[in-house]
Amino acid sequence: MSGHHHHGHIHHSHHDRHGPHGHMPTDFSRAFAFGIALNIIYIVVEVTYGLLSGSMALLADAGHNLSDVLGLAVAWAGAELSKRPPSKQFTYGLGGSSILAALLNGLFLLVACGAIAWEAINRFREPSEVASQTVIIVASIGIVINFGTAMLFMRGQKEDINIRGAFLHMMADAAVSAGVVIGGIAIFYTGKNWIDPLISLFIVALIFWSTWGLLSEAVRMSLAGVPRDIDVEEVLTALSELPGVETVHDLHIWPMSTSETAMTAHLVIPGGHPGKGFLADVQESMKKRFAIHHITMQIELEDEEADICQTDCSP
Repeated sequence: MSGHHHHGHIHHSHHDRHGPHGHMPTDFSRAFAFGIALNIIYIVVEVTYGLLSGSMALLADAGHNLSDVLGLAVAWAGAELSKRPPSKQFTYGLGGSSILAALLNGLFLLVACGAIAWEAINRFREPSEVASQTVIIVASIGIVINFGTAMLFMRGQKEDINIRGAFLHMMADAAVSAGVVIGGIAIFYTGKNWIDPLISLFIVALIFWSTWGLLSEAVRMSLAGVPRDIDVEEVLTALSELPGVETVHDLHIWPMSTSETAMTAHLVIPGGHPGKGFLADVQESMKKRFAIHHITMQIELEDEEADICQTDCSP
């Protein structure tokens, strides 16, 4: 059978990291460093005023902020590791670490949801006095810091789920701070302390809803699932319509990182290799239509998979 096929590998530089839209992804190192530094300072402020005012809300928010700093650190580590060039041990490089970072970020957010919900339920049972004015001021600063940090990741969050994890983390924190402010204002005017935990539960629902999409996509990517924005049937049709192609089999599409996709396929071309420029054209087509950059093709003169199945084709 060996005489009936050969490999056609489309060459490209593994040192070039392309985003899904065919451009180099933005370097977010400064955004991560700035966001982490700013949030650490804010945590110190929250803990200090939380203890001085006896506000459990501020201390709980400081705990949530700490989970965000961990989330940002993990996302940053994933982004940096994914820039490493391939090695003998990791022939695709360490791009997959950005998928792990997004997965961990989603888990951090779920843990934060659980912690906030637990605290809110406990406060329903035993409502505590809230120093509303201090809470309003400190939490208002939190909205500005967290929303400002989230905006640093706004550009990259649509094309990289690792960056989206960082963005969602900071937007969730801004929402928590906003909830604390609203609760503080409501308590200041009504004196009803149960408002604070009620708002906390609404915030938990909001964070959970936004996190679920991130987490499910990260799990899908970690299991080498086809990225959501790529339709396998469309790719199969595009390959089948190439000059001389009779059938396509063993099509595999998987994410190498949160911003890179790879593909392998066997093309059955009875007339033989179509000639110079064919593979380059396929690469350009796959890149433009489906944002797939790492492509390996095997060209066969007959459908060897069908031949094998005639003798042994277990289900």
